[in-house]
Amino acid sequence: MDEWIIYKEITFEAAHKLPHHDGKCARLHGHSWKARIYVRSNHLINEGTKQGMVMDYGDIRAYVQPILDQYLDHYYLNESLGLENPTSEAIALWLYNKLESMGMPNLYAVEIQETCTAAARYMRI
Repeated sequence: MDEWIIYKEITFEAAHKLPHHDGKCARLHGHSWKARIYVRSNHLINEGTKQGMVMDYGDIRAYVQPILDQYLDHYYLNESLGLENPTSEAIALWLYNKLESMGMPNLYAVEIQETCTAAARYMRI
């Protein structure tokens, strides 16, 4: 069986603190975050303006943009996401659940990158 996995990357600036952390991350600090939204399908769109695609990248962005504007970009994530301890793992799960509740088709995974060398990916199996 064929399978395609595509992703759309978004960036945002936000602050958080990890109150249970035993190091400097317990203090308020910020990151230039990246999120990757992965979409998976075993077929491509057969006709119309999106023929040959799994999903238009602009359509992925249309699902993510309101979340970005209302919860992520230039927010204090502990408050805006309602998470006491917003680790990258927790944020990935939160964003996945938010996109799923919006009915995003073929959602496969969400990856949150908080630095250029550290990221967490959530997928429902």
